[in-house]
Amino acid sequence: MTVSEDELLGADDERLEELFRVSTPGDIPNGPMEGTAIIGAGTGATRLIAALVRLAVWRGKVFDRDGGYLSNRMSALDVLAILATVAPGPSRLDGEECIVIDYSGTSLVAGGVRDEIRQVGPGLYLGVIWLFGVRIGWFSLRTPQADGGPGEKPRSASRST
Repeated sequence: MTVSEDELLGADDERLEELFRVSTPGDIPNGPMEGTAIIGAGTGATRLIAALVRLAVWRGKVFDRDGGYLSNRMSALDVLAILATVAPGPSRLDGEECIVIDYSGTSLVAGGVRDEIRQVGPGLYLGVIWLFGVRIGWFSLRTPQADGGPGEKPRSASRST
């Protein structure tokens, strides 16, 4: 089963849970991933919230598969912050394997957060957000496209230092 990021944004909570349950973990991503918050799934506000979160707060994650950790891409400035460990593990949702993103040992700010992701399409992952064991929302992660993806300006392949 393959879905698009647009379909994830339009899905309700029940559909997102169903997609997560039937998906496999896939490989742990490596490098930058574009993120989209899916808060208020199934309401008319989901897309607006996603746009506001992307503009002001969170833009995605950068994975270091070999090191077993990631950094979050924060703010319009794309600042790397809020580290987490990354490893395969059982999901709190159904006990089946997923990719666990655990902030408990790496972040004072996000210590109560645990994300879980599974691959729902080529280069596309669906994630569930847990806060102190309570599911509070969803997100998607996708491999960056050459054109920057929907609504984004193109980025160069490398940055000068």
